[in-house]
Amino acid sequence: MLDVATRIALGPILIAQARRLRLTALELPEPRGPRRGTVGQGEPVLRLLVTGDSSAAGVGARTQREALARPLAERLAHRMNGVVRWQLIAQSGLTSEGVLHKLVHERPREADVAVIVVGVNDITKDVPLAFALRQRQFIADWLRVHAGVRHVVFPALPEMEMFPAVPKPLAWYVGQAARRNNRAQKRWAAPLPGISHLAMDGVAHPDLFCDDGFHPAPALYARVADRLTDHIVALAESAAAPGLTAETP
Repeated sequence: MLDVATRIALGPILIAQARRLRLTALELPEPRGPRRGTVGQGEPVLRLLVTGDSSAAGVGARTQREALARPLAERLAHRMNGVVRWQLIAQSGLTSEGVLHKLVHERPREADVAVIVVGVNDITKDVPLAFALRQRQFIADWLRVHAGVRHVVFPALPEMEMFPAVPKPLAWYVGQAARRNNRAQKRWAAPLPGISHLAMDGVAHPDLFCDDGFHPAPALYARVADRLTDHIVALAESAAAPGLTAETP
């Protein structure tokens, strides 16, 4: 109710600020570099897929070495003492529905764990939350059937009010929307086997965003990779999540 009343009261301001932000936002390219590879030494321990929107793609970093997918694979290879095969399928601007369509189109290789970075564009494009969550369920189901994925991780959205490019009161509004997304995603994922919501509280900081004031800088990608590594290693070590270790690279 409060959100509806606030949106009505601030509607003209929010719309004007959102339009101005779209017109003035700095558009950064996706970082160059390979989007698949093998890292580590020893026996194969994990096959990793990272997919999603511009943050999955690593916008804000210059190369994939400074982005999310490859550093995450390298951390996992180090912690798990073996070889990790990784693949990135991502594109700027994708909503949850868009991520599903991209996966179907590109047909990822088989993976043990998939990390799905999505949600900001659902908010900025006013996608109803219930619809977005259904699309995330479709993503998880599709990955299980078509890529053999054993566990799907959905990281929480950052505190969007911290985005330096977003003015107030729009920053407050999108921050509230991000928290609603996180609460709903956590409730949705909790009872589902093979799906987890990963909290990102305390990871973001206004000083850790890149020049566009919207995407992570490499230091923030590193923090996210650290949080994801801890989570995935815990899954692999847990008796409740068997079978995450790959047999072949």
